Amino acid sequence: MLRKSSMLAGLALALLLFRPGDAFAGPPLLCHPFEIGAAASLEWGDDWNRPHAGFDLQRLGERTEALLSPGTPVIARMETLRRAAIYASRDGQALAEVQVRLDARIAAAASADARALALFDAGYFSETLEDVVRLQGYDMPGIGRVDAAALRRAGAGRDGYASIVKALSLRPGDAAMHFAAALVARADARGDEAQRHARLARAGAAADGLLARNLGQTAM
Repeated sequence: MLRKSSMLAGLALALLLFRPGDAFAGPPLLCHPFEIGAAASLEWGDDWNRPHAGFDLQRLGERTEALLSPGTPVIARMETLRRAAIYASRDGQALAEVQVRLDARIAAAASADARALALFDAGYFSETLEDVVRLQGYDMPGIGRVDAAALRRAGAGRDGYASIVKALSLRPGDAAMHFAAALVARADARGDEAQRHARLARAGAAADGLLARNLGQTAM
């Protein structure tokens, strides 16, 4: 059963993440593009919900996994997973393949750091699917209409935040990961945890230029 009982409630809560003058309003993991600098990601158009024309959905899982290398910054991972979720919202099979690949990397991790990143990726993608769920009742260009059963099979409704917390237990000083955890915690109505993660993200922003730029676009 999906954890969110009301898409409207989710949308209203997500609005709290942004200052009144921000250009983006809506589920934050999906509707708010992250600045990634020179980092690579999936090809994209010129707006948050504008996938690249002609993108091969049959290669989405493979392409997504390849971009999530050990050296990929956490912020770039968040943007790649955001784009992957939007692409996959058009195709239940592609959606399931992405989550299966991400889950498999957890079991295959050969080090604590690799496990942390695998846990983070799988959990963050699952939480991003929740944003797809929130928009299923709206006529939103760029967002597909995958049926609820396919979303559940692909990971929507699982506790992705718990996976991110496990990742942070292995990388407790990762400020960018705390930024991601804060966004997820607020979207999941975990107010105290969101504030704690936000404080830790702000504390580490001076050492992470990408994080600092992205924090500047939120109300954290």
